[in-house]
Amino acid sequence: MTETRPEKAGRLAALRDAIDDGAVRSAKRLVSTLHPAEIAQLLESLPSARREVVWELTDPELDGDVLLELSEDVRDQLIREMDPEELAAAAEGLEVGDLADLIDSLPETVTQQLLRNMDQQDRERLNRMLSWPEDTAGSLMNTDTVSVRADVSLEVVQRYLRMRGELPEGTDRLFVVDRGDRFLGTITLARLLTDDPDRLVGLSLDTEAPRIAPDLPAGEVAQLFKARDLVSTAVVDETGLLLGRITIDDVVDVITEEAAHEVMAGAGLRDEEDVFAGIMPSTRRRAIWLAINLATAFLASWVVSRFEGTITKVAALATLMPIVASMGGIAGTQTVTLIIRGLALGQVQWRDARWLLFREIGVGSLNGLLMAGIVGLATAAWIGAWKIATIIGAAMLVNLCAAAIVGVMVPLTLRRLSIDPALSAGVILTTFTDCIGFATLLGLGTIFLT
Repeated sequence: MTETRPEKAGRLAALRDAIDDGAVRSAKRLVSTLHPAEIAQLLESLPSARREVVWELTDPELDGDVLLELSEDVRDQLIREMDPEELAAAAEGLEVGDLADLIDSLPETVTQQLLRNMDQQDRERLNRMLSWPEDTAGSLMNTDTVSVRADVSLEVVQRYLRMRGELPEGTDRLFVVDRGDRFLGTITLARLLTDDPDRLVGLSLDTEAPRIAPDLPAGEVAQLFKARDLVSTAVVDETGLLLGRITIDDVVDVITEEAAHEVMAGAGLRDEEDVFAGIMPSTRRRAIWLAINLATAFLASWVVSRFEGTITKVAALATLMPIVASMGGIAGTQTVTLIIRGLALGQVQWRDARWLLFREIGVGSLNGLLMAGIVGLATAAWIGAWKIATIIGAAMLVNLCAAAIVGVMVPLTLRRLSIDPALSAGVILTTFTDCIGFATLLGLGTIFLT
């Protein structure tokens, strides 16, 4: 029976209460009922001292699986506290594909011990998986493929599978190769079971089955799985050699990581930021982006200082400045978010810049006219000065159009320069919209009111 979310939350809450009350036996019994992913979730939801308690209560046979599910910060903390023998024992129970995900976090001595204890075939598989850059299809793939030849009957394949006794997780199709292990296509388990047993595999072959190059970016792999509703697919090199397979569970991890990246990067934080990290590490990580934002704030203040005389003569402009800057920032954020999402999904390319630019300028202009009219009327009613109302309306229109231009061009330019737009675009956008908004409002005020 599938556990509902309230039931799971209730068990985790009961476990936290048991830890708080010092009921070690009850806590250990509750931990033993949890899946490794749930134990990882619990560990990430506890301060450091309580994490150590739960980690001690965890079955050592599950240590490796739990470490795989943890965020990088929490995993590194627990690994630092484990003995080399404990780490080696936890890692030795993992499959080669899972070990490849964990091995970079292990101390060098433990890594060398694991490699010495591996047989030659597993060592070669591990080295092959580690040879591909992070966030590519090669780094995602598993080498636990089940391949068959095209010149054998389906009945022979069925007997072979019965002899194996089990299939790797996520297997929905078998990969068909020639004598040189070059990929020919796939045969689904459904066809294997329903076609005539005397039929040759080659006659039931799906030659149009998708194949992925090992250097394909992980984000594009996720898009392919989504577009084709795939459960698994082959990873094939440029010579046609079958290297491994990627399954839907690997792709779900990619999608989750990308979603977390977009949320966290927008605030200048790391994807796997530990909520319960110590004060000093958290301070160091956040201070960098706070300093960058402080520098941009000084730039905006410098722009305002150039019009100090105007503000002194027309104090009402100082009251209206936040409105112009805020509206430009919000409009620009809407555009930036749209473009970054399009880039992440592969929908937007540099060649689309002109069309998107004109579209967003049109949207900004129409919204700018609408908002300018509203703000102008409100200002006239509030201050009773139509000249000031006209100036703020014009400044609003200019800033919304500028926000549209910056919102399109900054993410596209950053991506073209191989800089993550999710991490940098927000700071640049805020700087532009603040400076342009202030300069326009105060510049027009200087020309027409002084």
